[in-house]
Amino acid sequence: MENDILEELKKIRSLLEPKPAPPPPPAKGLLNQLKDFFTQYKVLGMAVAFILGLYLGALVQALVTDIIMPIIQFATPPGVSWESIALGPFLVGPFAGALLTFFIVLLIVFGVVKFAEKAKIK
Repeated sequence: MENDILEELKKIRSLLEPKPAPPPPPAKGLLNQLKDFFTQYKVLGMAVAFILGLYLGALVQALVTDIIMPIIQFATPPGVSWESIALGPFLVGPFAGALLTFFIVLLIVFGVVKFAEKAKIK
């Protein structure tokens, strides 16, 4: 008798448990599907981030090439351009410029991520 009551209570409990909501029906029409695609995958935000990243890279490249490397030029011997510095057959100068550009971009991205974490932006 007690087992029957327990089994009946288990059935009632399983019936009372909330069921997951069914997924929304797919959008009809090409424009609605396109709108769902843009909102679901946040395409506009990715495009804006890509464009800003592209121009940030160009800005940092200009900073390194036009401002920082001329300062470094003062540390090189007179008459030697930093772009022509080589170790054997390897051009080290352009690599140093690219490496410096990478580290500046790295620091900027790190700062942006830290700022976003502090501001609780996701």
